[in-house]
Amino acid sequence: QVQLVESGGDLVQPGGSLKLSCLASRSIFSFGSMAWYRQAPGKERELVARLLDGGVTYYADSVNGRFTISRDSAKNTVYLQMNSLKAEDTAVYYCHANMGRDYWGQGTQVTVSS
Repeated sequence: QVQLVESGGDLVQPGGSLKLSCLASRSIFSFGSMAWYRQAPGKERELVARLLDGGVTYYADSVNGRFTISRDSAKNTVYLQMNSLKAEDTAVYYCHANMGRDYWGQGTQVTVSS
């Protein structure tokens, strides 16, 4: 059984920064990919950033240039550094991993508001 635990969500002002963490219960190299998704109220869950095996990254157009996905394999942790936050970034952010099937964390709330 794989567990993913997110942390780092908070209330932040527009233009501010946050760093989310996703701690996995096993080596992150076990997964073919890891990613961050988000779901805003009344909207579908959407892909924000993905980190593929080998270090290739993908970003949604809406966050490209502002968000960075990274990993620390020694800590079994994947991060999402979020800069220049906007009100429209407000959502619950979920960590996702794929290892033959999909695994999800419980989510962490990010609220961008003045």
